[in-house]
Amino acid sequence: MEINSTYLESVRKQFLYYKTLGEKAMQQLAPEQLFIAVNNDTNSIAVIVQHLSGNMVSRWTDIFTTDGEKEWRNRDAEFETILTNPEEVWNSWNVGWNCFFNTLNNLQQNQLETIIYIRNEGHTILEAINRQLAHYPYHIGQMVFYAKMLKNTPWDSLSIPKNKSGDYNNNKFSQEKTIKNFTDDEIKKLK
Repeated sequence: MEINSTYLESVRKQFLYYKTLGEKAMQQLAPEQLFIAVNNDTNSIAVIVQHLSGNMVSRWTDIFTTDGEKEWRNRDAEFETILTNPEEVWNSWNVGWNCFFNTLNNLQQNQLETIIYIRNEGHTILEAINRQLAHYPYHIGQMVFYAKMLKNTPWDSLSIPKNKSGDYNNNKFSQEKTIKNFTDDEIKKLK
């Protein structure tokens, strides 16, 4: 397998992992908690979702023929409360991720060195993917942290639960070595 196809598969898995973290965090909240901002300098989870979706749709629509910062995008409005109910939040989330994964899944390894533009600055597609691999998890980390603070009942850990590293490692090391694979359902989400 060539390194470029390995790279594309690896980033698909990484993005799916972070998408799933965001979803599991939001699913633990009461619907109204998606819209809480503790002060004027913070964003609610709904606003973070708006921003992520706006970024994804702008960056990954017609990447070969238009700049990644589309003329129709109003980035500043993404930080205002536009979404008003949980269904709109989930729809916005899915619109963004579907746009992103549709583009990512259609990329060919020989396109990774192709130059595309974001705000009139050239990037290889590989660089553009890496840029978003830093950006999207940054905001998803904010969502997870915020969700943990907002939840009124015990938090269901999204990784290794607190004080359970030893148990987790003992279980992992008692098994045969494996390569991380996703379930069929997780792979379907990528398509």
